[in-house]
Amino acid sequence: MIRFLLNETLVELRDTPSDTTVLDYLRGNHSHNPDRKTGTKEGCCSGDCGACTVVVAEPENDRLNYQTINACIALLPALNGKQLITVEDLAEGEKLHPVQQAMVDHHGSQCGFCTPGIIMSLFAFHHEAPENRPDIPEALGGNLCRCTGYQSIVDAADEIASLTSSDRFKHQEQETVQKLNALKARLDDTANGVFMPNSEQALADYLLQHPQARLLAGGTDLGLEVTQQMKDLPSLVTLASVNELKEITCTDREMIIGSAASFRQLEPLLARHFPEFAEMLSRLGSQQIRNVGTLGGNIGNASPIGDTPPVLLALDAQVELRIGNTIRSLPLEDFFLGYKKTLLEESEFIARIRIPLKPHQLRVYKLSKRYGDDISAVLAAINLELNDNGIITRARVAFGGMAAIPKRALACEKALTGKEASATTLQEAQKAIRSEFTPLSDVRGSSDYRLQAACNLLERYFLEMSGQTARIIAHA
Repeated sequence: MIRFLLNETLVELRDTPSDTTVLDYLRGNHSHNPDRKTGTKEGCCSGDCGACTVVVAEPENDRLNYQTINACIALLPALNGKQLITVEDLAEGEKLHPVQQAMVDHHGSQCGFCTPGIIMSLFAFHHEAPENRPDIPEALGGNLCRCTGYQSIVDAADEIASLTSSDRFKHQEQETVQKLNALKARLDDTANGVFMPNSEQALADYLLQHPQARLLAGGTDLGLEVTQQMKDLPSLVTLASVNELKEITCTDREMIIGSAASFRQLEPLLARHFPEFAEMLSRLGSQQIRNVGTLGGNIGNASPIGDTPPVLLALDAQVELRIGNTIRSLPLEDFFLGYKKTLLEESEFIARIRIPLKPHQLRVYKLSKRYGDDISAVLAAINLELNDNGIITRARVAFGGMAAIPKRALACEKALTGKEASATTLQEAQKAIRSEFTPLSDVRGSSDYRLQAACNLLERYFLEMSGQTARIIAHA
């Protein structure tokens, strides 16, 4: 049975399929909700437009952590043991919530279709702790609006940023925390066709017996199989309660990241150790996506345009794979075999990602049609080591969008290693890129564009590394 609070009402779902999206659940006709909750809108059904944004809350250090999610691609197991809040829940009778009132006062709505999602993003923004609160463009980056031009919405957000949260939800916070803690103590390990292990060992044991089960972490790609490909997902395993896979630890030598740790959870630590990686992560999907999307999922999908694998390749990351009680570690570059194909064996799963903590000169460049919340045409991660004489002693250059897999540019690295960081070396490395990659052409860019972009990004790295403001002129 899947159990959660819908606003303040306990919901227990026995027969609803686990691959039902939160959006379909809310807008559907259910016995406990005969009037339906249709304030949450269906727009893109792919987690892009934000019209379906809702908020989930769960206890964290004796307070509630409010996070936005895209209801269109979130599956029902994502609600287990949490509180779901929709736009209908905010007003108290005739009195609007401060977020709603700010949108009215600043004329932040015209046609109104996107407004519920924007209000829910502002609601979560309103309840963020000051030390964690994102800036306004980031908080609203996952909500598209065709009418207002955004300035009126930003003005409403400015007003909200100046207010201390003191609404009904804040006043009832401890009561809700107690309800959710009590609810989590009652959660089943199997419900509605989904297995909900509460430990890594339980997960490993289950997968040995059910090798065809699909893992559900953030679900930002898995949900698309339901909404875009109309697939049924009858056998799911949710990682929501496998806390070992959400842990992030640092030693003197490495950062160890649980495969189910969310991007939002990861951002502060990356900012400390790999600021270039963290900056790129802020462009990987919207706040709604980063709240739930995971590093393990981004790797396991084996997409050639996943944004994190090229960066991890440039940092010499390793993946820790587990099957039953057997654990093996291997370089990430060995994990990808072909388009959407990996070394994962039956019943095996990604447990952790290990990134060495050592001096680096990493730069990450993402080219996409929109600056944020968009898929890359090309992503370049470049990490060169130079000695005091300006000789490149070690090179790691990796690309996404250039091949069937996220791929290191081995010929380029060879052309760079042992050479002076000069215009001639750059030219030879660019030639190597052109010789070893044959990217495809698609709606995001032609093959020629991608090749030229990859070469240009390497030149940009050289410019930034040398501190030059003029172009490097490569001579034949």
